[in-house]
Amino acid sequence: MSKIPSLFENKVPPKLGLVCITTSDHVRFRTVTRKRLLQLTDDEQATVLRELYGNNLQRLNGAWDFCTTHKIHLYRLSSALFPFADTPLGAAVLDEFTEELLSTGKRAIAAGIRLVIHPDQFVVLSSEKPDVVENSIKILETHARIMDKLGLPHSPWAIMEIHGGKSKRSEALVSVIKALPQNIRTRLALENDEYAYGASEILEICHAAGVPMVFDAHHHVIHEGLNTYEDPSVAQMLAAARTTWPNPEWQLVHISNGCESFLDRHHSDFITVMPSCYSAAPWIEVEAKLKEQAIDKLRTEWLPNLYSMPVFA
Repeated sequence: MSKIPSLFENKVPPKLGLVCITTSDHVRFRTVTRKRLLQLTDDEQATVLRELYGNNLQRLNGAWDFCTTHKIHLYRLSSALFPFADTPLGAAVLDEFTEELLSTGKRAIAAGIRLVIHPDQFVVLSSEKPDVVENSIKILETHARIMDKLGLPHSPWAIMEIHGGKSKRSEALVSVIKALPQNIRTRLALENDEYAYGASEILEICHAAGVPMVFDAHHHVIHEGLNTYEDPSVAQMLAAARTTWPNPEWQLVHISNGCESFLDRHHSDFITVMPSCYSAAPWIEVEAKLKEQAIDKLRTEWLPNLYSMPVFA
């Protein structure tokens, strides 16, 4: 087996990312239900959304402050940051915040915070139903529009991560991706999942569609029925996924642990088991229930031990 060059050979530790909110109240966002909004007149709806968007924008700036204080350089934006922004009314209200959004994005960039987003499960580009695909593209258009307003680049530096969706629809998925608008396609990345699209299949799709692959080690072990992150295929898939990134230093991966057992798909509070090959991952989104506490635990217990950790493929 060949050795994967570790970032730690150059003394560069992986950057650990915060997902959406904190366990504490430092990073939280407001929302409104569809039922409540539809009970209001159009003018009242606009007022509610205007107040909500403005408040969440302030909270987003607070997220930058939290990340800066805690030296977190990767942050996953909430897909529900601006509820109903995919409607004509919501889009019009969002336009009122164009200057504030650009200023907010510039603050994140200046602070060295990389921003990504993981749209919700309703995005299924491989669906057999045209209306589902159309709605999925509409959702992605809204997220891309928000990222544009934040001044984020049209590149995998600011990715929108989605799953493959409907199984056994690889060709359809590639076809839809290739036809996406430029500000979506240049940011899109695909993640392997537990059931429909394993890592090897998503890798092939990513190469065919020309988009990066976000490797998730926990999804991989569940899909393959493995009992350890040290199975050779984990390091092999990490290395293979890196070949899909136009800049290998931008490669992003996910990590989670099972809650009740190793192969439990539900996330645990902390990350207590980390693939040794992840010492070679430049950017890691930490998908643990206790958010910033899980990041702190990895910093104190995992990162200090990496210099002597072997990484094999």
